[in-house]
Amino acid sequence: MLLGCIADDFTGATDLANNLVRHGMRVVQTIGVPADGASIDADAVVVALKSRTIEPADAVAQSLAALAWLRAAGAPQIYFKVCSTFDSTDRGNIGPVAEALLAALGGDFAAVCPAFPENQRTVFKGHLFVGDLLLSDSSMRHHPLTPMTDANLVRVLQRQCQGRVALIDHETVRAGAPAIGQRIAALRAAGARFAIVDAIANDDLMTMGRAFAGLPLLVAGSGVAIGLPQNHGLAASAAAARLPGPGGARAIVSGSCSAASNAQVADFLARGGEGFAVDPLRIAAGEDVAAAALDWARARLGERPVLFYATAEPAAVKAVQDRLGVERAGGLVEDTLAAIARGLVAQGVGQLIVAGGETSGACVQALDVAQLRIGPQIDPGVPWCHAASPAAGAAGLHLALKSGNFGTPDFFTKAFAGLA
Repeated sequence: MLLGCIADDFTGATDLANNLVRHGMRVVQTIGVPADGASIDADAVVVALKSRTIEPADAVAQSLAALAWLRAAGAPQIYFKVCSTFDSTDRGNIGPVAEALLAALGGDFAAVCPAFPENQRTVFKGHLFVGDLLLSDSSMRHHPLTPMTDANLVRVLQRQCQGRVALIDHETVRAGAPAIGQRIAALRAAGARFAIVDAIANDDLMTMGRAFAGLPLLVAGSGVAIGLPQNHGLAASAAAARLPGPGGARAIVSGSCSAASNAQVADFLARGGEGFAVDPLRIAAGEDVAAAALDWARARLGERPVLFYATAEPAAVKAVQDRLGVERAGGLVEDTLAAIARGLVAQGVGQLIVAGGETSGACVQALDVAQLRIGPQIDPGVPWCHAASPAAGAAGLHLALKSGNFGTPDFFTKAFAGLA
């Protein structure tokens, strides 16, 4: 193993794995920490956790368990994958997990960079931009679980950390890997434990990759990953992304309420696609919405994909949360969508898109998926994967786990076209 990765949600894990595969690494994503002694044939292993919004102490414990397995498997460098919009609150979980991992590794410094320019995430002077907007002016300001109201990542991370957080600015990055190395040495000498690193283009990420080769821990979105395979003499290769041929019916399960997912649901329905709306108030009232959705699906599964969605505009989401509570509303929807996904695969769905990090976590757990082989990219940050699942039989299941914020409006349509 050349690289060991810990991701704080399932879509983020596939996002990271996708970038590693695109640049020549053979990657397996595991759902949770593998069993002790498990052997995985891959250049990189990404351990996917569902730890982004749980209690910080639980997130730390799960992440340390993943670290222990990766170190026992021989990983020489650890990559803690966080969201490209740095989703977290002042309690964490990015800071607490990063500090715990760094301490367990015996390290004294880690670089931090969520930038992914291909997906319109850039960092300049320590400030995170989503497209042309500061993070604090983007739709992430109204995220129901992790509202991001401060774009200054040095401040954001410092509120979560005991150790000092510094900055490596773009002027240093542009000067090259040796300049970054000199800045890291100076920050270490001054007692900094973490540094936010600017990046506005892929060239910056490639430079970082060379500069970060000797660091025991990286804390980053998926973008930094494109610069790491070069450190092991690897380059882009179609063979790294090869999957078995697809089969079975096609379906989409969308629980994300991001602006991107709302646009994707609207685009799919506008093209004449059929969709079943999952209403959390009906679930709360005691209706078996999952059973109703699967009954609806039986007559429709075939050549054309079908959609099951709890995706809604922010005002509608807030109204439901005000009535049911944030945690209850989210839990009801996740459980229902997971039951729908499990039922769809039992009915013959062999190609499944799941939109939303929390939804993806619930669905892959419901399907008893233990590992994913990472395949070709659909959109930046979103690949097709192939998984063994008891519900899918010997042929396995093609899965695409899409972060809510990722993908073009026509994502659902083109994803299936690309797999055919």
